[in-house]
Amino acid sequence: MSSRGNPLLLPRPAPGKRVFDTVLAGVLLVLITPLLLVVAVLVMAGLGRPVLFRQCRAGLHGQPFEVVKFRTMRPPRHGLVGDGDRLTPLGRWLRATSLDELPTLWNVLRGDMSLVGPRPLLPEYLDRYTASQARRHEVRPGVTGLAQVRGRNSLSWEEKLDLDVQYVDNRNLRLDLSILVATARTVLRREGINAAGSATMPEFLGTQRRPAPSQRDRTPA
Repeated sequence: MSSRGNPLLLPRPAPGKRVFDTVLAGVLLVLITPLLLVVAVLVMAGLGRPVLFRQCRAGLHGQPFEVVKFRTMRPPRHGLVGDGDRLTPLGRWLRATSLDELPTLWNVLRGDMSLVGPRPLLPEYLDRYTASQARRHEVRPGVTGLAQVRGRNSLSWEEKLDLDVQYVDNRNLRLDLSILVATARTVLRREGINAAGSATMPEFLGTQRRPAPSQRDRTPA
């Protein structure tokens, strides 16, 4: 059955994982409140309003939700279309340090996301997955995940989606903890921030299709 099938017939995450996510996300949000305020001021000064970037993503069982991050790009105007043109030096730094992702802890607290899981992607990708790749939606999307500590955007789409399904099949608290620790190491080393020749990651067109070399980037990390 596809990720958009009847949610009642699909496996649900273990209750213990949800408790772990809620408690840790709540504690982290309290601890990093001063940092959130500092980043918000920097974004306001460097990019203006809005400070937050909001976008519809596909969540558990493919259901849509609104992800929240700090904004890193200029609006698509004045000839600025591709991600590489719209990213500011501040935006590149926020992405390199993953500070732009801090507001997604609110998504975790709301239950839209988990601390660990496949990254939430655009809803239009749902019809482009193979049956195996679609299984990534059997769990809540994560702030970080197995693909993020195994290469992040330096991986191909197929490699990332394979790792997403591998996580679904092997998920447990021990694996989540190891991914969280590895994430801290990856962020500190600033590894895999961009795909080769791309400001972020090219659009996913499906396993059997490839974007043309001249295609503009538009998919957020």
